[in-house]
Amino acid sequence: MLLLLVVQFLGAHGYLQPRIMNWQFSLLFVLGTLMSVCSQFSFYPLEELSSDVGIQVFNQIVKAKPQDNVVVSPHGIASVLGVLQLGADGKTKKQLTTMMRYSVNGVGKALKKINRLIVSKKNKDIVTIANAVFAKSGFKMEVPFVTRNKEVFQCNVKSVDFEDPNAACDSINQWVKNETRGMIDQVVAPDDIEGSLTRLVLVNAVYFKGLWKSRFRPENTKKRPFYGADGKTYQVPMLSQLSIFRCGTTSTPNELWYNIIELPYHGEMISMLIALPTESTTPLSAIIPHISTKTIGSWMTTMVAKRVQVILPKFTAEAETDLKEPLQALGITDMFDQSKANFAKITRTEGLHVSNVLQKTKIEVSEDGTKASAATRLSWVQNFSKDKQ
Repeated sequence: MLLLLVVQFLGAHGYLQPRIMNWQFSLLFVLGTLMSVCSQFSFYPLEELSSDVGIQVFNQIVKAKPQDNVVVSPHGIASVLGVLQLGADGKTKKQLTTMMRYSVNGVGKALKKINRLIVSKKNKDIVTIANAVFAKSGFKMEVPFVTRNKEVFQCNVKSVDFEDPNAACDSINQWVKNETRGMIDQVVAPDDIEGSLTRLVLVNAVYFKGLWKSRFRPENTKKRPFYGADGKTYQVPMLSQLSIFRCGTTSTPNELWYNIIELPYHGEMISMLIALPTESTTPLSAIIPHISTKTIGSWMTTMVAKRVQVILPKFTAEAETDLKEPLQALGITDMFDQSKANFAKITRTEGLHVSNVLQKTKIEVSEDGTKASAATRLSWVQNFSKDKQ
């Protein structure tokens, strides 16, 4: 289950049952590949195909911001950490490997095949996934690191002058804008560049555009009450259709029940999965900690086709998320500490550590389908001292 985007959408009002009911609810949107795609790679554990680390980061963010809308790309997070893992050594590498639960050397080929499949012309939905390392002019990287990243992540190296922050940012942001079809036009600002210390900036970009297999008719879109997390009521456009969808009901280990439904895109390789509590008194934040790629995989095997009324908000959501604290909370700490970070497989001429990790995301849901994009940016800077512990 390659997860492109996960969204916590709070405080809507709508329907999602064979019998029409209405209540206040929160939605969890999961945009990812269908099990039919992943079944071609069944010799790998499901968790390894996208790495649960992206979902775990999402959980950490929701825990810190339970009342906020949260939009995260697990695939973007897993991709940049995968590149990091190839350049790390010692305890730094061990922390990444432990948290990601797989070895890039073992699963890289599978990720590469899945990426090729979902971005291929056979997929009627549009998906692009791109990685690039922007390196300081004249900075020398270890050849195996560059070669392996090119092979596994199709990651290209581009030379920039970080001592001219404005020009460097223009180059990076233009690349992001091109790769996300204009949905995200900035992922780095001049203030994010640490002058003569910045050595590398890694960027992952994901873009998706899919038309619903069963589209919502524009004439059925009407303004309905939207109950915000702030307690206020708003009138917002809601999509509506009565059709046959795969859906079901499941529960967390402590028996908090929630509904799930699959809205496939016409390419039939990717679908949106939606989860919402069955009771208005159950907060979505109580269910999210139990969500994993394994959980999502089990949804796909338990849902059955039913005729249901679906009413969803028509919306655009954007987010900018600092990933440093969530990653540290999950045990990935050494790479941020200049006295402990070990990226000897990137360069042996000077010490490097990660200064920041940030992700920008955007999703648009309409009658026709969904457009979504994410850009994840990570920066390596030179250690202030070459001394290592």
